[in-house]
Amino acid sequence: MITSKEFKLFQEYIEKNCGIVINEDKTYLVESRLIRLLIEFEVENFEALYNKLNSNSNSKIADKIIEEITTNETLWFRDGYPWKILEDVLLPNYIAKLRKKEINKIRIWSAASSTGQEAYSTVIIINEFLDKNNIKDVTLSDFEIIATDISGQVLEIAKKGRYDPISMKRGIDEYFKLKYFSKKGNTWEIADFIKNRVDFRKMNLQSNFILLGKFDIVLCRYVMIYFSNKFKNDLLQKIYNILVDDGVLFIGSSELLYNNKHKFKENEHKNGIYYTK
Repeated sequence: MITSKEFKLFQEYIEKNCGIVINEDKTYLVESRLIRLLIEFEVENFEALYNKLNSNSNSKIADKIIEEITTNETLWFRDGYPWKILEDVLLPNYIAKLRKKEINKIRIWSAASSTGQEAYSTVIIINEFLDKNNIKDVTLSDFEIIATDISGQVLEIAKKGRYDPISMKRGIDEYFKLKYFSKKGNTWEIADFIKNRVDFRKMNLQSNFILLGKFDIVLCRYVMIYFSNKFKNDLLQKIYNILVDDGVLFIGSSELLYNNKHKFKENEHKNGIYYTK
């Protein structure tokens, strides 16, 4: 069983390196998720694992701890409203700007993208909009979608674009499944022309965002709920800095912007909330 001292060591390490806050009432979570690493790295207790983590120049232990601790809950078209806002409000505006040559590309970032459903949902909705409106002069190549996550393991799943039957029952309807996926044995694989539009990259949200460039849309959904208030506010400021002047931020439907110091304007469309710079 993990001791209070051992829990404190990992609690501080996880917050420092991932930004994730784990309270004392989640001691069981740390123990249950990390206990298999005692066997894998041949140590007798959690303190020995921590010592090996700090003394080992190989990042394998650190990567394993991040993989075990991070939550990768996701589903297709989660909440519904971000894609409705994209379809009704944002895409008509972006396409008008592209046609007038006011901009040459729309850039979208799915932060904490997990196994890729959010990023792929975005591409599907853009393609649907172009198809339904018979738009030929603007194509998917006019949109750049970057998706990042701290977990290399989930990114590998996302890059393959292959999903098990349970994942395919979570948020995606039959129309989209038949149009954009093909069955491969017991799994479903997303079409290459959708898959190839997403650039998946490993990234910690504590990192500097400058090298990512500027974005028209940032989806940072259901990840800030795990962070300290300070990190949440720092993250919001960094997102603000990389958005274009009229850039859009989506957060989860149950999330709030955490203080009144942020610079975002709240907007509503058909009961869905989005924020603009």
